[in-house]
Amino acid sequence: MAERLPFLLLFYPVLLFSLSCHEAAHGWMANKFGDPTARLLGRVTLNPIPHLDMIGTVLLPIVAILTGAPLIGWGKPVPVNPMNLRDPRKDEVYIAAFGPFSNLILALCFAFVGRLEMFLIEYLNVINLDGIYATAASAIFTICHMGVMLNLALAVFNLIPIYPLDGGGVLRGLLPERAVEVYDRFARQSIFLLLILFATGLLRVIFIPVKLAANFLLPM
Repeated sequence: MAERLPFLLLFYPVLLFSLSCHEAAHGWMANKFGDPTARLLGRVTLNPIPHLDMIGTVLLPIVAILTGAPLIGWGKPVPVNPMNLRDPRKDEVYIAAFGPFSNLILALCFAFVGRLEMFLIEYLNVINLDGIYATAASAIFTICHMGVMLNLALAVFNLIPIYPLDGGGVLRGLLPERAVEVYDRFARQSIFLLLILFATGLLRVIFIPVKLAANFLLPM
């Protein structure tokens, strides 16, 4: 476990930042569509503290990182009051989708920083890497690659069309009105589908494209 402490120190801040960006994006979009609930509660911020869930953001991720177990984590859900939205069903599609979209943007930002570092080192030769500088450069690149992989994984996972994931909210908003009631009944049981995905290892199949895309954006 002790040998994984450096990984924890590098990866956990990236996780906190990525989850905070995801949740803040939901709140920001809700505010744009007329619901200030999240903004008034201080949830439209990159400060991770308002988004912390003691189990999903602290306990489970840290235990998983230190033990090498599959990573499971989440931020505190952003409250949205549909009564404040101008067109609740349509607006909720954008609110739900903007969380994963923010993770895609973050993945591209991490990839850009990582490739910029590679360019400066390999082509311009402006950095003389030795000793502590080589260690720092390696750490920065590792953080960038983690950021790409993690944010692509968050985006893909959250877009799975199962409640309570964001993809479930997107699907609900896109369904015909007559199908919403049926979907809502199904959604009450859909948590079991998530458990099946975890238990059977099917999520690994889902994340194969994530690994390929991450290595394309920022090769190791």
